[in-house]
Amino acid sequence: MSANALYTDLSDHYDLMCADIDYQAQSYFIHRLQQIFGNSGNTHLDLACGTGPHVRHFIDYGYQSSGLDINQPMLDRAAIRCPEAQFSLQNMSEFVVPEQLDLITCFLYSIHYCDGIAKLSDCIASVHNALRAGGVFCFNVVDKNHIDNDAFVEHNAAIDNSVFTFRSGWHYSGTGEQQSLKLNIEKATSDETLIWHDEHRMVAVSITQLKELLKPYFEVHVFEHDYEKITPWGEKSGNVIFACVKI
Repeated sequence: MSANALYTDLSDHYDLMCADIDYQAQSYFIHRLQQIFGNSGNTHLDLACGTGPHVRHFIDYGYQSSGLDINQPMLDRAAIRCPEAQFSLQNMSEFVVPEQLDLITCFLYSIHYCDGIAKLSDCIASVHNALRAGGVFCFNVVDKNHIDNDAFVEHNAAIDNSVFTFRSGWHYSGTGEQQSLKLNIEKATSDETLIWHDEHRMVAVSITQLKELLKPYFEVHVFEHDYEKITPWGEKSGNVIFACVKI
């Protein structure tokens, strides 16, 4: 089953899969970065927005917020959650916007969904074109050289007499520009247990590589992956947040 098909099949339960994510803390952290580094504007676009939880928080913070995704069922749910926002079915590697924006975000490591370094470069160029002068691009990323192939995260959620178990982990072979996100989902009821296995192909990149890709377009700031406090990256961890200001 393809990544897109799996996400479409489970669009009804996507928010359960992400139930342990603190969307408000993530959104507020980026709002603070926008206040520090941004141009005082309030127009916002969320790349790979899914069902729109981050967009909801940015609207509540006073932004004119919008989102894009490649999955229409996700966008349908986002439109219900955020009727004030505009959503579009687009690929973040080659998207266009009607007017330039002040802030573009990409949460939940979704920048890795770019299919290879060339598509990642296209995404960066698209973001640059879509931002106003002094606009900010914020996203989180994992360094391919710091991936532990044996590390997984897991959580459970219950709904409608079913118990879901979600388990995911990064995998990198050690060479090349492709890594994967391995995903295991179980849906257990009193009668049966359904299991989905999938492997999402993603771009593998190091923090150093990414900084070089961004350098022609942005003033680049890198922070530790901690949404509670703004801490400059200590150049040891492989899990970071980028804040990039359009040159």
